[in-house]
Amino acid sequence: MYFAYHLQRGLQGPFNRWAAAHRDLWSHPALPETPFTRALVAVSELVERTTRHYDKPAFDLDSTTIDGQPVTVHEEVALQTPFCNLLHFRRETTAVDPTVLVVAPLSGHHATLVRETLRTLLPDHDLYVTDWLDARLVPLSAGSFDLDDYIALIQRFLRHLGPEVHVLSVCQPAVAVLSAISLLAEDEPAAQPRSLVLLAGPVDTRVNPTEVNRVSEKQPLEWFERWALDRVPATEPGAGRRVCPGYVQLNGFMSMNADKHLSAHWKLFRDVLHGDDDSAEVHRRFYDEYLAVMDLPAEYYLQTVRSVFQEHALARGTMTFRGVHPVRPEAIRRTALLTVEGEKDDITGLGQTLAAHGLCTGIPAEHKEHYQQPDVGHYGIFAGRRWQNEVAPRIRAFFRRHAGG
Repeated sequence: MYFAYHLQRGLQGPFNRWAAAHRDLWSHPALPETPFTRALVAVSELVERTTRHYDKPAFDLDSTTIDGQPVTVHEEVALQTPFCNLLHFRRETTAVDPTVLVVAPLSGHHATLVRETLRTLLPDHDLYVTDWLDARLVPLSAGSFDLDDYIALIQRFLRHLGPEVHVLSVCQPAVAVLSAISLLAEDEPAAQPRSLVLLAGPVDTRVNPTEVNRVSEKQPLEWFERWALDRVPATEPGAGRRVCPGYVQLNGFMSMNADKHLSAHWKLFRDVLHGDDDSAEVHRRFYDEYLAVMDLPAEYYLQTVRSVFQEHALARGTMTFRGVHPVRPEAIRRTALLTVEGEKDDITGLGQTLAAHGLCTGIPAEHKEHYQQPDVGHYGIFAGRRWQNEVAPRIRAFFRRHAGG
């Protein structure tokens, strides 16, 4: 797969450079703008974007606004580990706000996928985020990384940040985060975070299964091992590491929503053609992020498919940590819980995240909340206008209700 991927990239390179040159030529300010030149620019941009290799974007969170005043933000590594760095967005302010750990998905996209999530929360919170490293870049000497290692890493970050921290889990990490807090609640009760927000996470994929869930469940694990994994080639720092390449994940997600993606690119063509720069820029920003992918460690990928999507281990009460320690969400008592789902989510079905409430029976009812956001799909839960205006204010209020005391 890697050979075919690199061959494709090599063949696309000349087309990409040709299209970029034509786009720049026909959009040059010295040329008069006509319907013909706009059409050439639109076609060139589509060709350039569909043949481009997308690198990891930057967070670009170097400033925010607090009480109407601009505030400088510094991106710093608080903890460095082989597979994930704990990033801190330190604000130059004396404001004392809730500390929040945002656990970004490890599902093929970079942590910058939650950039807008962070940008919205930054004025009112002291933010940390899990910045996952591309497994393609991690040397074999760093060892392996599986779902148990993921859980242990979340525990390590929570211990580092202290018991006053609040946790925001964005989509995929729900099972790992819930497991990490469950184990802390049983073994180190004082280390439990103040609150936990689960955004569209697959806690129990037996509930209202989506196409993503059905594909994961109907194929045996051996099928994924044969068709979804490869070894990093010798030209990369992680040479020899067994991974699920990011482009495999991306191709899977795009093929399940091919019509939607084709429509989005056709809309980009029309927006450029008609000079609607604002709409075109929205498309560019989304796909610059969406098409930038990273490799996942094979052992983590396979264990996640088996435990979360095939065995439903946490939901069934059979999940263990390191194969020995049972994971008991009912042990969580001092961490308040908020679950959020999108009405039109076609990746994490309605009810899959809500299922966490049935597992966390030790949390008092007055410390549990659920919210269903109307008219949004999966990504609208943590990005976009409804996230900013409707979801984020609820999360902000929830964190403050459960801070201290």
